[in-house]
Amino acid sequence: MPRTPIERVAGVTLAVVAALVALFLIAPLLAILPLSVSDGQFLVYPIRGFSLRWFETFFASERWALAIRNSFAIGATAASIATVLGTLAAIGLARANFRGKKFVTAVLLSPLIVPIVIYAVGLYFFFARMGLTQTYTGIVLAHAALGSPFVVVTVGAALANFDHTLMRAASGLGASPLVAFRRVMLPIVLPGVLTGALFAFAASFDEVVTVIFLAAPQQRTIPREMFSGIRENISPVIAAASVVMIVTAVLLVATVEWLRRRSLRARQQAG
Repeated sequence: MPRTPIERVAGVTLAVVAALVALFLIAPLLAILPLSVSDGQFLVYPIRGFSLRWFETFFASERWALAIRNSFAIGATAASIATVLGTLAAIGLARANFRGKKFVTAVLLSPLIVPIVIYAVGLYFFFARMGLTQTYTGIVLAHAALGSPFVVVTVGAALANFDHTLMRAASGLGASPLVAFRRVMLPIVLPGVLTGALFAFAASFDEVVTVIFLAAPQQRTIPREMFSGIRENISPVIAAASVVMIVTAVLLVATVEWLRRRSLRARQQAG
């Protein structure tokens, strides 16, 4: 059906506004890219020449290498814990009806709402009594708590379309609850689980406030190292580190989109 002139104008206006909003959001990221390949000593425009020296410094420096290892190790471990806990919580909320269910859900999702500074301060005093400050265990647990809500949300969304009679059928055929979960439920909700895991990893990989409160000097992550670099010595190495984090974020978003489309195709085929 052909569109009316008013609809065409509205469509063009919407497209222009969306493009301007996207440009406003992306502009800061685009501004940092040329600075990462500048041959100057400072983060300034205009750029006189281009060089990859700051990427070489970033990857060759033992200080930054430690930060890279810490970021990926902490992020992967925290995401694994968050995925297990968040998946179990989402399944429990989906299958059970009890008083206070909304309250429990709100508590599980509270790390998404509570300001990160308040969370970090409270966690510091709580972990200090347990001897978990300045330890990798404390940082991992803190990041796992921050990542769990993402898993609860994505797995909960996947379970919204799950037919629970399949689990009862598997139980009627003699399958234990664990076997039924592994062979019936998990393959169906797996895209949601993986998506939540990626979001949990991203939340840990990008987090800096709790690391500032809880980490020891040798437990620096990439964001923590960047924060220190901005305060102590503004160098284009920070821009190179920013590009690495941007690329990592883009890869995570691309993976999430691929999982979303894969899940959508699976639902269409099942329907």
